[in-house]
Formats: sequence, C-alpha cells, structure tokens
Amino acid sequence: MNNRFRFDAPSVADEEELDDQLVAYNLRKVPCRQGEPFVKFCRCAYNEKNELVGGVLACSILWNILSIESVWVAENYRGQGIAARLLKEVEEEAKAAGCYMAQLDTFDFQAPGFYEKQGYEIFGTLANAPKGHTHYYMKKTL
Repeated sequence: MNNRFRFDAPSVADEEELDDQLVAYNLRKVPCRQGEPFVKFCRCAYNEKNELVGGVLACSILWNILSIESVWVAENYRGQGIAARLLKEVEEEAKAAGCYMAQLDTFDFQAPGFYEKQGYEIFGTLANAPKGHTHYYMKKTL
C-alpha cells in the first residue's frame, strides 16, 4: 500500500474534474465530430389531459453516436405504438444532426424484442446481471 496517497469518495467538484479530464483525454485521441460535444435528443408523449405517458431520453456525446438512455411508457398506454414513434422521432432528429449509429442497453425483463423490431441488433450480453437475468447491449445503423 502506498502511503503517499489518500483514497476517498469524490466531491461534486472532483466528479466534474474527473469527467472534464476524461473528455479532454478522449478529444486528444479522437476529435469531436459534432458541432457541440453534448447534444440531447429527447421526446415525450402526453395524453389528452396533458399527463406524461411516455418518453425517450437520449444524447450524442462527441462522435455522432446516439446513446439511448431511457425509454418508458406508462403501463396502461403500452402496445399502442407510442415507444416506437418516440424512438423513431429521436433517431430521425439525431440522424439529421449527423448521428450515424445508435446504441442502448436493456435487460431481458425489459424490451429486447421491442428494440429488435425497431432494427436494433444485440452485439453483446452480460449473463447473470442482475442474478438470474441477462443484460443486452444493442446497436443500430441510422
């Protein structure tokens, strides 16, 4: 054990510094390929009472690769094409902004079949994560 260092949980400022340093390193290796380094692509669906019933949260970071972070539709609105439309709108907006690929991850108890119907393909899995389940990593050419 090296006694010259202290190991501890980071402050909020330290977390930001870590992120900034990693981005700076990445950009020295591969320059930013999009106008802004971080671009959000998000869509929501609302019912007739203006209540949120679904949404997609996504972003592109540095290299025109769309990262789908969250897709959710309220249970009583599922099966009506809402998620497919939201995902398509986000993908189209991202493609128009220069994104050429999308990636996401999902679990066996979520919606891997839904994403496959939308053109995503599995490129990796992590078995038993969480225990008894499979974590899927998926991609799509836009």
